[in-house]
Amino acid sequence: MVQINGCIELAVVDGVALILADNPPVNALGHAVREGLVAAVRQAVADAAVRAIVLGCKGRMFFAGADITEFGKPLKQPGLQEVIAEFEASPKPVVAAIFGTALGGGLEIALGCHFRVASADARMGLPEVKLGLLPGAGGTQRLPRLVGPQKAVAMIVAGAPVGAKQALADGIIDEIVAEPVAGAVAFAKRVLAEAVPLVKVRDRAAKILPVRENPAAFEAAAKAALKKLAGVDAPAACVESVRNSFMLPFEAGLAAERDLFMKLVVGDQSRAQRHIFFAEREAAKVPDMPAGVKPAVIKKAVVIGGGTMGGGIAMCFANAGVPVSIVETTEEFLAKGLARIQQTYAVSVERGALQQDAMDKRVALITGTLDWNVIADTDIVIEAVFEEIGLKKEIFGKLDKIAKPGTLLASNTSTLDVDAIAESTSRPGDVVGMHFFSPANVMKLLEIVRSSHSSMAAIATAVAAGKLLGKIPVVVGNCDGFVGNRMLARRSTECERLLLEGAKPQDVDAVVVKFGFPMGPYAMGDLAGLDVGWRIRKGRGVKAPVSDALCEAGRFGQKTGKGYYIYENGSRVPVPDAEVIELAAQKAEALGIKRRNISEPEIFERMFYPMINEAARILEEGIAVRASDIDVVWAYGYGWPVWQGGPCFYADLVGAKVICEALEHYAAMSGDAGLQPSALLRKLAETGGKFSDIGVAAKVAA
Repeated sequence: MVQINGCIELAVVDGVALILADNPPVNALGHAVREGLVAAVRQAVADAAVRAIVLGCKGRMFFAGADITEFGKPLKQPGLQEVIAEFEASPKPVVAAIFGTALGGGLEIALGCHFRVASADARMGLPEVKLGLLPGAGGTQRLPRLVGPQKAVAMIVAGAPVGAKQALADGIIDEIVAEPVAGAVAFAKRVLAEAVPLVKVRDRAAKILPVRENPAAFEAAAKAALKKLAGVDAPAACVESVRNSFMLPFEAGLAAERDLFMKLVVGDQSRAQRHIFFAEREAAKVPDMPAGVKPAVIKKAVVIGGGTMGGGIAMCFANAGVPVSIVETTEEFLAKGLARIQQTYAVSVERGALQQDAMDKRVALITGTLDWNVIADTDIVIEAVFEEIGLKKEIFGKLDKIAKPGTLLASNTSTLDVDAIAESTSRPGDVVGMHFFSPANVMKLLEIVRSSHSSMAAIATAVAAGKLLGKIPVVVGNCDGFVGNRMLARRSTECERLLLEGAKPQDVDAVVVKFGFPMGPYAMGDLAGLDVGWRIRKGRGVKAPVSDALCEAGRFGQKTGKGYYIYENGSRVPVPDAEVIELAAQKAEALGIKRRNISEPEIFERMFYPMINEAARILEEGIAVRASDIDVVWAYGYGWPVWQGGPCFYADLVGAKVICEALEHYAAMSGDAGLQPSALLRKLAETGGKFSDIGVAAKVAA
């Protein structure tokens, strides 16, 4: 065995050169790895004793892609294209031994080999589109030659990996093996024994020539792949590059791919998506967490309340393999909750997203009871009842008497005072907020609310629990609405004003959807149920003339067939309703508000600038420690399009000065002092500063 460098070793066994990479934790293709691979393959090619080459990795996976620490820095040679060219040019057969995951550049380097074998549990794909990029080392040119342009465009635009079984059927790999390196060696020896011709992937034309002659099927596949992605740069570039695979010679297609990659990498959309990528990884870090604090191990969980949220949270634990009990007040409520869980899983099985045996295992982990004593030996309790502070305080007082010392006591509140909830116990340090988003078994965001009493151990355990459940935990301070709903309240205020002043729900929704949100605020309100916001407003003593009147008329949204829109015959498609416009006009007249036509640019500014202003206040108060945390909350909890980077990232693109001037105008127009620019936003405007300049703001409110 020869150690090429710190990451790459080369061994020759029975005429087969084993090139093995070892770059923990994911064998990222950093500079040292690339440099070592080039040296190793050249040495193997030059060695007369070597008849075949196997490319593999140590650790738990094949190359998982690029080294993210090199993002945004000048590329050190050799680049990945040069590495692939070395393997591709080998006169000796090269077999890639794939296991774990082979993503992005990892799959691209495998495509540069003559053959590929994989373990049965391996997954492979080209996910660059999720960073606003396209595969930049030949992925859009080689993959279509193996699987055909139609399958390639669907796979690359989606950015989703496929399993070994599917990869074998599609032609990405040549064989599934029990052990990757040993299987690759055996495969290489068969290639030698049978004198199998070495045909480079780049030279394979059987699946692209027919498409060149008749591209209709490809164009249909491309159109399907781009559905709902209008205005997003990377997917469109992926389609163009895959189209080049059958319209251009290989080298020309490769050069065009690189040009498209370079345009994307400097664009705002890719910068935004890479910002969210790094922000997500930063969000769970608590700057003032002492080094020695360790989270508690969670072996058993209890959820109080078996409604939609409680059931979804229980499913999260079951999905993670943790036994969970649901505590309800009546047999009827309990039966309904368990049936809802069973039905949700059944739908996943019906759609092919879950195997029946996996469903059975998960359902078996969920039990229901009316006996609160089940709490006595659990590690975490999450309360998920109605948003009523009195009820929550009563429940936590009860938990305090039953739960063992050190049990994490969490409230799934979306707006309420976690300090007040904690103070209803004799152990406020064990209490945190854990705000799941609906549906809890699907949505990735988890706001972890830190009260003035929460211990570091409790925070650490809550973060660990979030990760265990597959969530993206963001630690925030305690205030009305925390981060996400506090900002959303600002948008809701403007939604109500726009209705009174003359805007139509469909016009406002269209502006928000055009920006990239999956739904506009009125359609989203109808989906969630208008009675939810109504209940909160009544609790706060807040009036919303149009929305309150809709609720008083029993128009709660989709569940009643009418809300801001009409939903006919059980349909979920919103249909504009002239009665809502008339109602808004009547309320405006009663309030002395003169209605007018409101332009699209004004709607846009009023939907987003007040939220950005509130984000600045949240940072001023230390409710969030990083501007990027706010972006993560909105990207994963509220549908902010990742290619727009989140409210703070987007604000930096627009500029604080522009936003300040617009807010001053709307504050004067409405007489609402809350629209006046915050101190932080004014400072950024005056100094030319950016939200990204704000490292760690004031310590989280504690």
